[in-house]
Amino acid sequence: MWEIILTEEVEQWYLALDSDAMNAVTGAINYLEQNGPMARRPVVGEIQGSKYHHMKELIPPGVNIRVLFLFDPQRNAVLLVAGDKTGQWKQWYTDNIPIAEERYENWLQTNGGE
Repeated sequence: MWEIILTEEVEQWYLALDSDAMNAVTGAINYLEQNGPMARRPVVGEIQGSKYHHMKELIPPGVNIRVLFLFDPQRNAVLLVAGDKTGQWKQWYTDNIPIAEERYENWLQTNGGE
């Protein structure tokens, strides 16, 4: 099993979800936990436009939620940004990829760069 780490922001977002959305996200996280870097579509997709070529997204089934994540040097999946992209199909990535990159860099400086 692979370790999944939620940033504080993602954890707060997750805890505020309604039960249907939480179940969908939990299922996607469980899939990632089981498959790690080998996880693929339809639950995990690759992200274009990040300076980190290995940035990926969780795609929980049945909802328009996305969770951007990266594997740190210890190969933990760090969940960085999450949200519902309904009505913002491309803009959501433009807005959130830079936030995910910054959170990942902060993560590496404080926790994951060993």
